[in-house]
Amino acid sequence: MKIITSIFNLNKEIKNYKNVGFVPTMGGIHKGHISLIKASQKKKNKTIVSIFVNPTQFNKTSDFKKYPRDIKKDIISLKKLNVNYLFIPKIKDIYKFNSRKFVLRKKDKILCAKFRKGHFEGVLDVMNRLMSIIKSKDLFMGEKDYQQLHLIKKFLSKKFGVRINACPTIRTANKIALSTRNKLLNKKSLEKASKIAKLLIKMKKMSKLHSSKLKLDLSDYKIELENKFNIKIDYLEFRDEKNLKLNNRKNKFRLFVAYNINGIRLIDNF
Repeated sequence: MKIITSIFNLNKEIKNYKNVGFVPTMGGIHKGHISLIKASQKKKNKTIVSIFVNPTQFNKTSDFKKYPRDIKKDIISLKKLNVNYLFIPKIKDIYKFNSRKFVLRKKDKILCAKFRKGHFEGVLDVMNRLMSIIKSKDLFMGEKDYQQLHLIKKFLSKKFGVRINACPTIRTANKIALSTRNKLLNKKSLEKASKIAKLLIKMKKMSKLHSSKLKLDLSDYKIELENKFNIKIDYLEFRDEKNLKLNNRKNKFRLFVAYNINGIRLIDNF
């Protein structure tokens, strides 16, 4: 595996991106990332993984600083997977050139965009920059961050002529969606997260089997979960898979949730 830290060396090393798949990450490599890498390796001759903790998508400087980082462990994991290239750029290199400023419309300010002001503008900004540097035609991303996936498809896929390969969410045996942020949770919080995930998986199944018995308005369930688990839920909503509009469950839909547990914000969809 070749570790590249500068844009100049990246361009020198990779002159033809036709057969290179791109897996963008913020590190903390886990089985979710591994599934993306394997999907790329199956489809493309070579794979490049980036590790860049992007400061502009964090709402608080404290969250950016405490985001789990272990680059040595990540390198060991990626070498075992036979990744061809690892790109670890510096903040000053990514943000040294001017880039388009993204503004979300009112219809896009839903779910996490409603509760995390500026977050997705930061995500779109950095992905625009990374995709300008890494000219792969195949991007591999997980469905756990479904709104992120949706917005990158909407704003960037046509611009760069890139296929966005969406890969299923990987879960632990206890049904928790894998996330680098999980490392910030203690044992008790992880147990709570497991119970919440199992209940919401059950709710999604129930909504498909008995749609008439489950109200579209989930406000009562939201309050019930908050009281039962002592958590703060930002949203709990059924939304259309294709356009993320509030769903009447006639089209293909998902159940989206975001909640705070002991100061750590978790998102998921089922």
